Amino acid sequence: MTTIDNTNEEDFYPFEATEEYVENENSLEARKDISKEAVSIHTATTKRFWQFTYLTGAMLLLGIIGFVMKVFSGFDDKQAWGYYVAVFAFLMTTTSAAPMVAIAPRIANAHWRRPISRAAEIWTLAGCVNLILYIPLIWLLPSLANGRRSLWFYEQQEGVPAYSPHIWVTLAIIGLVVLGIALTWISCLPDFALLRDHATGWRQEWGKKLSLGWIGTTGQWNWQYSRMGLIGAFYFMMLVFVHFFISVEFLMVHVPGWIDSLYPITHAHNALQGGVATAMITMFCLRQFGGYKEQIGVDQFWGLGKLLLALSLLWFWFWFCSFQLFWYGKKPTEISVLELLIKGPYREMFIAVFLLVFIIPWFTMIWNPVRRSIWGPSIIAVSVLIGTFLDRIRLYVGAWDVASFKSKFVDPNTDMHGMELSEVPTSIVMPGLADIFLTVGFIGGSIFIYLLATRIIPVVNVWERKEYLLYKAEIQFHRAKVLVLGKQR
Repeated sequence: MTTIDNTNEEDFYPFEATEEYVENENSLEARKDISKEAVSIHTATTKRFWQFTYLTGAMLLLGIIGFVMKVFSGFDDKQAWGYYVAVFAFLMTTTSAAPMVAIAPRIANAHWRRPISRAAEIWTLAGCVNLILYIPLIWLLPSLANGRRSLWFYEQQEGVPAYSPHIWVTLAIIGLVVLGIALTWISCLPDFALLRDHATGWRQEWGKKLSLGWIGTTGQWNWQYSRMGLIGAFYFMMLVFVHFFISVEFLMVHVPGWIDSLYPITHAHNALQGGVATAMITMFCLRQFGGYKEQIGVDQFWGLGKLLLALSLLWFWFWFCSFQLFWYGKKPTEISVLELLIKGPYREMFIAVFLLVFIIPWFTMIWNPVRRSIWGPSIIAVSVLIGTFLDRIRLYVGAWDVASFKSKFVDPNTDMHGMELSEVPTSIVMPGLADIFLTVGFIGGSIFIYLLATRIIPVVNVWERKEYLLYKAEIQFHRAKVLVLGKQR
């Protein structure tokens, strides 16, 4: 056996070590300053905050009025429910998907997401609005007994209930809401304990109740770390599962001839894009109006900007893969689907969607000065949200208009797999008063719930900011100081 004498390290490392570590910021005083700063900003409530809260609360009241008007109008006319389903799909595409901004970068061990992870997680509480909006859709969605198109093996296999879509969609949406609330609560446990120990008044009482005796032992941290990872992964899977059901049961099956196996995952991708845009606007508002300029900086906008650019390019890929199937297929039913969604009454709306969701983000976010800024990604996020809203209207209002025509003038037992050009609507269904109230009210209501939640939950994650100090250090490398970030477990 040959041995190597490595006592003389210069034989193996002939270069001179030039790195010199500088003391990092992980001191007791630094952590105390973070806690004190977070509690002071969280407990401060400005006049502008309450003005915006009252405004969104008034919008929610309009939404409740529109909800009551819509429910009492009956469920027979499917055309009248198109905007209702579009608003429901839009909120599921934005507010329910925004927590992925916290989940995905956390799984990837990205440090830049730490100040904004809590702001994204709080959007899970708005899932309660989506659950309320879903309740009337249980009665609106027809059963499998009427002969409609379906993915379920009804009458082909024993034991398949006629209301299988209702059962599984309901369980999926409830599961998504429960997982979201559980994720936010587990993430907030250390910060609830901070409020219990350092806040005053009712915030201290709520912190004591919600922290459940958190004292920060090693076992508690390990428990939180494992539970957040597990629930976050399940939330992502359930989000895809829910959008699969929504895109199939509330959209594709109502348009005869629309056969596209890729569209359910396209719908889920649209949710990721809308969720990133929602989180971007939230970050901008917190920085400009919430007092978090020191906590939310360019790195957060730059990180989300890169994700938004990638998702915008992916939007075109998904759309083109589906479009070419109908364009080159040239079946009469496929031509009818193109006539409905792209070339017909919704042509101008489709062009607007194409510009707002793909072209504008592509030709602006490719420039690093725009992407690495505060205003650039925020403006593009507004463009994406407007385009996503128009896209939900284009798809769902058009689909439920066709469903109304089929239910009134066509025997469902004769042909539910094809649509003639004569059956394609020639004009866009205009929204009624109840539709306007619903659209304005429930979008504002989601923001209203978010604002109220920020009075109880610290909107910037305090314990993750403190944890960041453990991984952060500076070294002197020749003539420059370099920031070194440790790898998380």
